[in-house]
Amino acid sequence: MKRKMVCALLIAHLLATPAVALSDAYRGNIYDTGKLKPVDSVVKVKVGKIAPVFTLPAVSGRTVSLADFRGKKHVVLSFVPAAWTPVCSDQWPGYNVVEELFEENDAVLLGISVDNLPTLYSWTRQMGHLWFDVLSDFWPHGAVASRYGILRSDGTAERAIIVIDKKGIIRYIDIHDINQRPPLESIILQLERLRK
Repeated sequence: MKRKMVCALLIAHLLATPAVALSDAYRGNIYDTGKLKPVDSVVKVKVGKIAPVFTLPAVSGRTVSLADFRGKKHVVLSFVPAAWTPVCSDQWPGYNVVEELFEENDAVLLGISVDNLPTLYSWTRQMGHLWFDVLSDFWPHGAVASRYGILRSDGTAERAIIVIDKKGIIRYIDIHDINQRPPLESIILQLERLRK
């Protein structure tokens, strides 16, 4: 009960404030996209169905495959539209605060962007340490986002959260308003349901 209360307070704090305190130098590098149309794709995956497998290069230099986690960990995919944009630059650092909750729920987080590795390397270094793998869906451009049905007509991905259980089955999909950060509590709630 105490852990849930601390978690609730922490999430409330995160939702009320930016996830990171951006330096002026970093803030000056963020590209203002303006208001974007919320949905511009047709989702191809469904809750209860097997998640399409993929293998992508990570900023860390590793190659990460969704199949690596089958039977071992639940997986949360966090697709973001583009590096160096305001909401994306706030969303991923916010997950650092809930790393322990992912561990408690036997889950990993994979951040996915259609940007190339050099761009993601530079962007994530500016954000500071991220505990999860950041993957590049750059070439063939947006192939994974396209297989999931969340590649937009402008070549970026929707802002999407997809929760996959240890059997590889999709348990939750949130194609979120591209202009807003998805709520952390909904992700944690889905992971806690899987643990039960």
